[in-house]
Amino acid sequence: MKFVLFYHSLISDWNHGNAHFLRGIVTELMQRGHCVEVYEPTDGWSLRNLRAERPPGSLRGFFEAYPHLLSRFYDVDQLDPGAVLADADVVIVHEWNDPALVKKIGRHRARSGHYLLLFHDTHHRAVTDPESIARYDLEHYDGVLAFGKVLRDIYLDRGWAARAWTWHEAADTQVFRPIPCEPEEGDLVWIGNWGDDERTRELEEFLFEPAKTLGLQARVYGVRYPERALKVLSEAGIEYGGWLPNYEVPRVFARFKVTVHVPRRPYARALPGIPTIRPFEALACGIPLVSAPWDDIEHLFTPGQDFLVAHTRREMEEAIAAILNDRSFARTLAEHGRAAILKRHTCAHRVDELLDICRELRLSRSAKRKSRKEPAVL
Repeated sequence: MKFVLFYHSLISDWNHGNAHFLRGIVTELMQRGHCVEVYEPTDGWSLRNLRAERPPGSLRGFFEAYPHLLSRFYDVDQLDPGAVLADADVVIVHEWNDPALVKKIGRHRARSGHYLLLFHDTHHRAVTDPESIARYDLEHYDGVLAFGKVLRDIYLDRGWAARAWTWHEAADTQVFRPIPCEPEEGDLVWIGNWGDDERTRELEEFLFEPAKTLGLQARVYGVRYPERALKVLSEAGIEYGGWLPNYEVPRVFARFKVTVHVPRRPYARALPGIPTIRPFEALACGIPLVSAPWDDIEHLFTPGQDFLVAHTRREMEEAIAAILNDRSFARTLAEHGRAAILKRHTCAHRVDELLDICRELRLSRSAKRKSRKEPAVL
């Protein structure tokens, strides 16, 4: 089949975690013999910021890590859906796209009707900024891929979509895997962006203060850290590493003994069951993980066996200390976590789910066409 995907960016992961999952999904589809084309806007926010922050040639590493991946750039006003989608079988449009593009492709689908059309949501705006999601015209879409059951239910309950499926993110285990024989560089590493104060208090409670209290050799990677955040890191004795391309993450994880997960407030409070992609990737790399509270209502993992959960600063300090002081325990925890990923949460699993959804939709459309052709019984 031919898949045509419209996403914010494939080649830039600057403050854009969905790029990690997209790369894994595209790779898996291509390895199964499918044709995949990815389109991203010429003025994409993530790529623009990456080019502004990093020196020329900073994208070279992406093309070396993913020589098989390529983006096609477009301008929404100039895009001709008839030409781009002429031989498409499945089209997926990500929610971080211009509403004009979403509507334009939907209208083409209504006229042509030959491909399946899905909308993909991997963000918390459905609860934090519902007006922005309501602007999307999904009338002619076959359904929504939502990265958590609670988000799927929001689309259905609010009438934004007639059909929706849960499609969690997952780890690209061809990239995110244990890297042996790396030199040790410290105790704790955290990889995450500062964002918009969506977890400032949580970072202080579950990362900065425990690192300071335990006297850890710690490092933080990410972008959008204001001066006050850098000052807090410095006062806690934490080194700041800046932006880290996601394909370099496994090697960094291999050089530290433990990492933590600190969910953003909208996920922890309003969208339970959605861990976002970072825990998937950490567990896939075989590093012990301690998570601040999030409610795994979909039973994706087994807390206490795949990773530890800390509900308070004190519990976080105790969990980190237990991992650092008992290497056998740390190894068992890491192995259990990686096994959970390999069993249920790889990009290969998500492609299986996507293909099942496509088969379901095609059977449904075939049944509708058949019922329209059958003569009425007198």
